[in-house]
Order: sequence, then structure tokens, then C-alpha cells
Amino acid sequence: MKRYGRRIINYVYRIIGDRDRAEDLLQDTFIRVYRNIHRFDQSRKFSTWLYTIATNLAKNELRNTRRSPLLYFQDFFFRKDDRQMFEAADSVGRPDDNLYRKQLAELVAKAVEKLPERHKLIFTLRETEGKSYEEISEILGCNIGTVKSRLNRARARFAQIIEPYLK
Repeated sequence: MKRYGRRIINYVYRIIGDRDRAEDLLQDTFIRVYRNIHRFDQSRKFSTWLYTIATNLAKNELRNTRRSPLLYFQDFFFRKDDRQMFEAADSVGRPDDNLYRKQLAELVAKAVEKLPERHKLIFTLRETEGKSYEEISEILGCNIGTVKSRLNRARARFAQIIEPYLK
């Protein structure tokens, strides 16, 4: 939990958009790991198995609450309640740089919100979490070709959405 907790909670939070619920799903993830550790295939990466469990729980949460997933990059850096930092952010930057980063993060968040769910998941796993195509394939249970094509479509759509704002 110490090794993966922060990464998993941030990943789940980016998908469902609710910090408190993401914390609950983090606990659920590790409970499932504990209960099913005997099923873990040691020839595979543990982190991939962990992300698969977290992804499935996040998908279930989205289905159960009947709302679309939201990706809040600005909330990746600040808590909603007290605006305190919880993730590595440049706390000594120049005010204009900090404002630019915040505006850019909000713009990116709005663009990612407009992606379809399946593209949003792949986009988040690859661009935010830095997962390989193979890991994404295992996490989402689809083949690598599907991952590549969906990621390509997600990137293209993201570029279309964000392009007018960058002029």
C-alpha cells in the first residue's frame, strides 16, 4: 500500500472525479488484492494486476452512479476543500508561471472530459500514468492493437478539442 497507494488513488480519482470515493475504492482495491493474492500470476507484473482491479472498481463506480467520468487535472495539484497541495507541484514558481500552469491544467481537463469513456481510460493510463501498451492491454482486457487504435483516436480527438484554445 505504501508503494502504490498514492498512484492508485490519484488514478482512480482522475477517472471518477470524487476524492472521497477514490479513497474508498483504494481500500477496496487492496482488500481484493489481499483476498485474491493466491490468484496472482507471478509471471506478470504486480502493478498491472493492481491497476486492473482499480480500473474495474472505477468502471463499476461509474456504472453505479450513472455519471460520466471526469478528469480534473487541476485537482491533481490541489484539494477542493482547502486548496492544499497533495501531489508534487512547484510551490516556489513565479505567480505568472503558476497561473499559466493552472489555466493550462483546466484547459486540458475540459478537453479530456469530452473524450468518450473508453478513450478517456486509455488516454489517462498512457499519458498520465505512463503505462505501456502491454500493461494497458492487460488492465483493460483488450488486445494491443485495440489499445493503439483507441489511444490514437483519443489523441486525435483531444488535439481537435484543444486546438482552438491554443491559437
